[in-house]
Amino acid sequence: MKKYIVLITLAISLISCKNNTKSNSKLNVVTTTTMITDLVKNIGGDVIEVKGLMGSGVDPHLYKASEGDVTKLTNADVIFYNGLHLEGKLVEVFEKMKSKKTVAIADALDKSTLIGSEYFASNYDPHIWFNIDYWMQAGAYVAKTLEEATPEHAETFRKNWESYHAQLVTLKQEISGIIETLPQEKRILVTAHDAFNYFGKSFHFEVVGLQGLSTATEAGVQDVQKLAAFIIENKVNAIFVESSVPKRTIEALQAAVKSKNHDVAIGGTLYSDALGNAGTVEGTYIGMYKYNVNTIVGALKASPNLSKGEE
Repeated sequence: MKKYIVLITLAISLISCKNNTKSNSKLNVVTTTTMITDLVKNIGGDVIEVKGLMGSGVDPHLYKASEGDVTKLTNADVIFYNGLHLEGKLVEVFEKMKSKKTVAIADALDKSTLIGSEYFASNYDPHIWFNIDYWMQAGAYVAKTLEEATPEHAETFRKNWESYHAQLVTLKQEISGIIETLPQEKRILVTAHDAFNYFGKSFHFEVVGLQGLSTATEAGVQDVQKLAAFIIENKVNAIFVESSVPKRTIEALQAAVKSKNHDVAIGGTLYSDALGNAGTVEGTYIGMYKYNVNTIVGALKASPNLSKGEE
């Protein structure tokens, strides 16, 4: 890890010497995750240039900066990142870039309201985008940062943010209505890793992840067996794959349940640490959230699977 950071730091220094002028008049913004990229683009519009480091299906917990990423980071006017060690392998890179405007969107939030975790580097659950109210606070922070960076476009940023904020308010209302159709006793969400705790807290779901908050540590046999027993005891209808986590973890869990003479369905693939493909509905934050909720509610509302002994 230290060797990796040294190489990245050296690259930053070399590129900085060669690139000290902007390629165009637009504010050059670099973002890390697809969720942050989508947020910044909605607020910045056409008056800024946004370059996202991570694409669809990319796991930010494990992501390492490439040489091309270093060039983007070095030439950026503003860099937006999560700020709660979500991008674990990039944190030290950001810390080395003292001359750059690095903005952690989590700084917009009251840390005392976050979900704590002694098992994660920041001591907080970093998956803040699944709390829509937090995402609104992050959006306001992004808008303010862009206004300060380019005051001549302040009015554009304010109008864009007002429009997008209204869409987020509508999103929360719509998904709340969908979730209300799911009985409380069926609100148990089992996924590959603990990315959905803020979602669960917001909409009264019990959330259980096989791998914990980070995907850096794989689940062991005991973890799988323990969760399989939980699924059977609580008569959970479906468990869910995540787009940025290998499917084999949930398939192993399903097999463990079946080995105990019970069945559980794989209810679908959820978008957790990354949005869907660019150009699709799921490639936007709002589209991703709606898709996830419809997938979760649809699968958990299905008739419960009978154990093999009851068939």
